[in-house]
Amino acid sequence: MKISVSSYSYLGIFGKDGFDICKLIQTVKKQGFDGFEIAHIPNGEVEIFEFCGLIKKLCDGEGLEIPNYCIGSDFLNGSGGDIEKEIEMVRHHVDLAEAMGSKCMRHDATYGVKKEVPPPRGFEDVADRLAYGFGEVTKYAEKKGISTSVENHGFFVQDSLRVEKLINKVGHKNFGALVDVGNFLCADENPAYAAGILAPYIKHVHVKDFHVKSGMGPNPGEGFFKSRGGNYLRGAIIGHGNVPVDQCLEIIKSSGYEGHISIEFEGMEDPIRATSIGLKYLKRFV
Repeated sequence: MKISVSSYSYLGIFGKDGFDICKLIQTVKKQGFDGFEIAHIPNGEVEIFEFCGLIKKLCDGEGLEIPNYCIGSDFLNGSGGDIEKEIEMVRHHVDLAEAMGSKCMRHDATYGVKKEVPPPRGFEDVADRLAYGFGEVTKYAEKKGISTSVENHGFFVQDSLRVEKLINKVGHKNFGALVDVGNFLCADENPAYAAGILAPYIKHVHVKDFHVKSGMGPNPGEGFFKSRGGNYLRGAIIGHGNVPVDQCLEIIKSSGYEGHISIEFEGMEDPIRATSIGLKYLKRFV
């Protein structure tokens, strides 16, 4: 396995003091990462395909792979509820992934049925619609040599069993899971247990850590958010939190996965120092 880092990890400093995409890619290389995952494209006024070409050129020049491209999408509410328009939007991003040379892309399922929609509005009621959206996108992406995936995040499609059911409803070899070992805690699920369920479907991996406080206690304050079950979570440096990172990686490695794993840092510390510490930690296991 190779170790990458997500551009999402640096959102807190991007654009500050001249910290542009060129400086960011140079920093990632100096830190010692094998790859640079793109989680957003901060192109400003530059034509989008031109900017994707620039990202590819810069990464190629530094010897960095772009193992994955992440975008948001919503097959229930996106594009005004028009699923065909939402599918076309995601296909456009498949073209952008191709322009960057990425062979894998993650896009979201949905953040849930809106409260004003009358019941039934559970996962089982919308799973077929979600599967249709993912299926149409992955068939398009397959022609370009790009695999697609859904990540366990966003609360509504976060549990391992929901993700597994969705993948099997799509039923396409080009589609699978982006397993984020930390995000299972947002649904109050044991990360190692959940990673074991989704290991056979992995297309890409996010390594994330969280500090966890019981919901039985007081709100710890700034930086913390609530899990679905009311516990408190705060982003942590890899290895400093409560996620059993090494146990999850052992499960993933044992499944036969040999691709990239990307650090995704959400903590309050300086992201460059935090991701560097996380990289050193992961090198002990990878």
